[in-house]
Amino acid sequence: MYKIYSRPRIRIPKIVLNRAKQLKDKRNKKIVKIIIIIIIAFSTVKLVLDAVFPIFDTLCETKAKSIATIISNEEATKVMKEHYYDELFTVQKDSNNNITMVKSNVIEINEIISDIAVKIQKAIDDKGREDIEIALRKFYGI
Repeated sequence: MYKIYSRPRIRIPKIVLNRAKQLKDKRNKKIVKIIIIIIIAFSTVKLVLDAVFPIFDTLCETKAKSIATIISNEEATKVMKEHYYDELFTVQKDSNNNITMVKSNVIEINEIISDIAVKIQKAIDDKGREDIEIALRKFYGI
């Protein structure tokens, strides 16, 4: 290897005639860099939110359906434990013990329906907040 390639280089300082113009150029360059960084940051946030929102929306909807199903089944079971089948329907038979008519007790059925609906709503209101977690694999479709 030749000595010429490893020699120290001579650095000649730039001669600036107008110091104010040089300071203004540096300031403008800094402002442009900051603006570019801000644009990149907001673009990144926008892209990430656009990717996450459909996943988050689907998870929230699924969790809400799950909670509603569990609560409605629990409350319906609790209410129906208090009632008997004989309260809801009346069976009329003829003299030969054949069934002629099944008559429903509409008032009792409506009370049960409204009682279940009210208890479900109270249980949902009392449930509070639920945490939703997004697994990292959801972003990659794994």
